[in-house]
Amino acid sequence: MEQSSKLNSGALLVFILTVGVFSIINTEMGVIGILPLIAETFHVTVPQAGWTVSIFALVVALSAPVTPLLFSGVNRKKVMLLALGIFTLSNVISMLTSNFTVLLIARALPAFLHPVYVSMAFTVAAASVSKEKAPKAVAKVFIGVSAGMVLGVPVTSYIASEVSFTMGMAFFMVVNALVFVATILFVPSMPVKEKLSYGEQLGVLRKKITWYSIVAVTLINGALFGFFSYMSDYLKTVTEVSYNVISTMLLIYGLANIVGNVIAGKQLAVNPVRSMVVIPFVLFASYICLYFLGEWMAAMAVIILILGILAGYAQNTMQYMITDAAPEAPDFANGLYLLSANLGTTIGAAVCGLFITFSGTRYSVFGSLLFLVISVVFVALRIRAKQSRRQVKLEIVS
Repeated sequence: MEQSSKLNSGALLVFILTVGVFSIINTEMGVIGILPLIAETFHVTVPQAGWTVSIFALVVALSAPVTPLLFSGVNRKKVMLLALGIFTLSNVISMLTSNFTVLLIARALPAFLHPVYVSMAFTVAAASVSKEKAPKAVAKVFIGVSAGMVLGVPVTSYIASEVSFTMGMAFFMVVNALVFVATILFVPSMPVKEKLSYGEQLGVLRKKITWYSIVAVTLINGALFGFFSYMSDYLKTVTEVSYNVISTMLLIYGLANIVGNVIAGKQLAVNPVRSMVVIPFVLFASYICLYFLGEWMAAMAVIILILGILAGYAQNTMQYMITDAAPEAPDFANGLYLLSANLGTTIGAAVCGLFITFSGTRYSVFGSLLFLVISVVFVALRIRAKQSRRQVKLEIVS
């Protein structure tokens, strides 16, 4: 009976964390679909309205390796409530303000705690179950990430366009507030039992395997989001489909992410090394197919479905690569994952953008292919370093 209760409470905790991550990602990504409305509401240009996305992403990238480290010794529940509370309050300010500068400040402030909540969600989810089931628990939290990107944009766009910008912001606020209340009611106090010093946590940066993992994740995520940043343009220019079809394709891609999350959770629990090796090669093959078959809509629909599954699978695998390399500092490791992922997205979009500038939209895929070729080297080095460490430990024991 006690074991059953423990399992149920663990499942509830993971569910709340999943919805919590959804609320955080939803706040970050949801405004993408309403940039023209923001421009109209605040009397600015669309590129200026784009800063509501850019400033959030920039703050996340800068704070990702720092804030999880600073909050690593604080009671998990208190940190979660702090993050959710600030997200809720910031969205209230976004609802009520008519000043664009205030809106940008309201977007920037919660972004500092985005890495804290998300990295802590991964850590707590993994710790709530046995070590063997940890990848599955983390995969469920990743569903919140995918859902935030898949559902957040169209739902916010619909509410804001049908009602008002204020109600679009209210959607963010309500979801944040509901998770805040659920955390108060159902999440137990989670004091940190073994507080690590900052020096001990930063010590993971002295290990080669950590750096191999960081570079590999940066490259793979660069390959994924470098092309994804221009996917709609690729579909419009190369495949020559309508905006309605593009929206459907992007929805398929996003939903496939969730499928990839589920598959990855199961596979990482069985054979994580195979998952690390497979991802770059299968992505490479998919991008090659995309380049040669980009003009055929039926083929593109299948390829985008596959890429969506691979993207979800890869996100879980990349998070595992870094946290498994630094298990002694889980919060800091998850912060490093978020840093690597955001850095990869930024560099990937820039490199793929250069291929578009000099050769055309069809060649944007070459940027992703370049990243994947280099990533194979660092994935191999990372696996080799892990095996070397395991061999050393066996020799010490024997």
